[in-house]
Amino acid sequence: MNQYITGAAIKELREQRKMTQLQLAEILKVSDKTISKWETAKGYPDITLLEPIADAFGISVPELISGHQIKNENVSANMMRSKFYVCPICGNLIHGMGEAVIHCHGIQLLPAETEQTDERHMVFIERVEDEYFVKIDHEMAKTHYISFIAAVSSDRCQMVKLYPEGEAEARFKISGVRKIYFYCNHDGLFCQDVVKGIDDKESGYQKSILVAK
Repeated sequence: MNQYITGAAIKELREQRKMTQLQLAEILKVSDKTISKWETAKGYPDITLLEPIADAFGISVPELISGHQIKNENVSANMMRSKFYVCPICGNLIHGMGEAVIHCHGIQLLPAETEQTDERHMVFIERVEDEYFVKIDHEMAKTHYISFIAAVSSDRCQMVKLYPEGEAEARFKISGVRKIYFYCNHDGLFCQDVVKGIDDKESGYQKSILVAK
């Protein structure tokens, strides 16, 4: 593990709960001088105290270690709030509908920040009956490739895992899709809104839609 709880995190959590060093010390059965040492970076709590400290603050141990508290908000199962976490070591992909504390290979994964498509990451969408055929104009070499494509609507996330030396393309059911995401192992996560209203069958569709600017 390359992270451990910091004194600054303990101090911030304690002050958020309007607790004194003495009050926290009494809960943990240590001295207030011990709490002071932690908060001034003159010492670290023993690993056996991580769970009691987390309990005292009403959070999980992963939240305590990360220094980032996850608020339990009702996301109403809205996939439009999708976040993608990608491990830089093994390529492990984790999808969530909100923030989470996630570790892989001892690294805390942060949600990938999305960028708009550019001239080096062009995405083409073609409607084929009740599906979207999505193709990324990108090489698929062993060292530089698109690792996944996802189509997101308000109630579902359709995802296709891609591999080097394969094709950078996928098919998705059209209904409700509003965003297309794809991940380049060099340049990160890209996102593009689908240009036309997906379920507006009366207005028709272009045979091929170029959504990259």
